[in-house]
Amino acid sequence: IERVGKTSRHGTYFEMLGNFSFGDYFKTEAIKWAWEFITEVMEMPVERLWVSVFEEDDEAADIWGKVAKLPPKRIIRLGKEDNFWEIGTGPCGPCSEIYYDRGAEFGCGLPNCAVGCDCDRYIELWNLVFTQFDKDEKGNYNKLDFPNIDTGMGLERLAAVMQGVNNLFEVDTVRNIIGHVSDISGAKYKESEQGDISLRVIADHIRGTVFMVSD
Repeated sequence: IERVGKTSRHGTYFEMLGNFSFGDYFKTEAIKWAWEFITEVMEMPVERLWVSVFEEDDEAADIWGKVAKLPPKRIIRLGKEDNFWEIGTGPCGPCSEIYYDRGAEFGCGLPNCAVGCDCDRYIELWNLVFTQFDKDEKGNYNKLDFPNIDTGMGLERLAAVMQGVNNLFEVDTVRNIIGHVSDISGAKYKESEQGDISLRVIADHIRGTVFMVSD
């Protein structure tokens, strides 16, 4: 929450696109369809796309190599903190993420900047969760009889990439909110860093509040 308005990609409210499968299809189909949507429907340049997998998930890494024809250096293995989804006990599993490289000008400038860095260069678009375990109270990961798929892609992040804007607050719909807040408050967007952060925070909270009231 404390990073909202300060980075190009954080928000308290965001719209999630995704697909689910409960024992019907699994990793191969989820990866294939995600890659097809990103590269063929959205027509994002393949040379700007990277993927991450859980460090122990050889199966997902192998599928990415076959489906996307990505070289091993563009398939990044990350640890449990980044690429394993779980909340206490119950269903859980490794995940795989699709990243868009916005270019070095958006990076932190450090020599080790890469997928997984907390700067704004590599933006995570889509998280594919492979729920294949049931974690019990003793911490054991038991295989599910029917593993399932739960994927989530941020609509605002997708729109930011497709519209060629610098952050999710500058996509057309959200930018309209900032414009209206500017008219009411007299604070102009792009005049000061602190003012811009405030306008983005207000726009973010307005979106969340409107949807909560509507619900």
